[in-house]
Amino acid sequence: MITNAKRTAAMRISCALFSLVAAAPALHAQNYPSKPLRLIVPFAPGGGNDVLGRMFSLRMSESMGQSIIVDNRPGGGGNIGTEMVAHAPADGYMLLYTTNSFAIGPALYPKLGYSIKEFAPLSLVASFPIAIITHPSVPAKNIRELITLAKSRDGLNYGSTGTGSANHLTGVLLNNVAGINNTHVPYKGAGPMMIAILSGEVEMATPTVFTAAPYVRSGRLRAIAVTSAKPSASLPGVPTVASVYPGFDTNVWHGYFTTAGTPAPVIAVLHREIIKALNASEIKEALVTGGAETIGNTPAEFAAILATDVDKYAKLVKISGAKAD
Repeated sequence: MITNAKRTAAMRISCALFSLVAAAPALHAQNYPSKPLRLIVPFAPGGGNDVLGRMFSLRMSESMGQSIIVDNRPGGGGNIGTEMVAHAPADGYMLLYTTNSFAIGPALYPKLGYSIKEFAPLSLVASFPIAIITHPSVPAKNIRELITLAKSRDGLNYGSTGTGSANHLTGVLLNNVAGINNTHVPYKGAGPMMIAILSGEVEMATPTVFTAAPYVRSGRLRAIAVTSAKPSASLPGVPTVASVYPGFDTNVWHGYFTTAGTPAPVIAVLHREIIKALNASEIKEALVTGGAETIGNTPAEFAAILATDVDKYAKLVKISGAKAD
């Protein structure tokens, strides 16, 4: 027979257990991080994404008192490394530093091994504007003249860093808003694309401002416009596409994620440390030198930008008919 005393004791035990479970995330955050973290960069070593990811990791590990091991996992358009983070324990010990290829992937790859819902956004850290550049032989000095020329020739050839890249889809968006029929010529990265435009193999290209700026300054290429909402300090005097086609806005962003379900207190720690690193002088200088706009927003703000980009790029992938290489 269960007495009132026994019922009371059982209730107390249940309440105590509930309190322990409810307090577990907070206790976890108090001890976090208690071991080294792992940062997945889903691209090959040596690229801009890898270099900046390592700079952030060094600064964050100094501040957090734990090593952050950078693990390059290239392949599958970044999907191999990205999938590792999706399926990692939700404890904040595995991070992803990636680009907006993350937002394009769901439309470009019909059978991804993960869903965007399996990630927790931490912060968008930088945005690299894209430039529309032409070979000097192209008789157009601004975006209106370029559109007029493209219409008269039934389209120009433009190079990008690969099918389904933000650079490619910028050209698709320009075709769409301007009513032109430029032909996409994909290359395997920025290097081959720049060789093609410098040699006149293609008439125009869509590199990042960072890639384009040295050639524009030397007079070897002409900058027609930048695709960000605001002009770029790296290409002073070059107008935005949005000045002719309001709302036009594409870029290559870099941002941090971890696995969905990570306790909110741990998310808060990671966000704080990312912003702290972003404000470090050497990282700010590297981003400015690279033609980037530094961001540093909240997880909620980053999630909203991500949702907008997933929708925008899904429409552009559909218009382009792009398929993963």
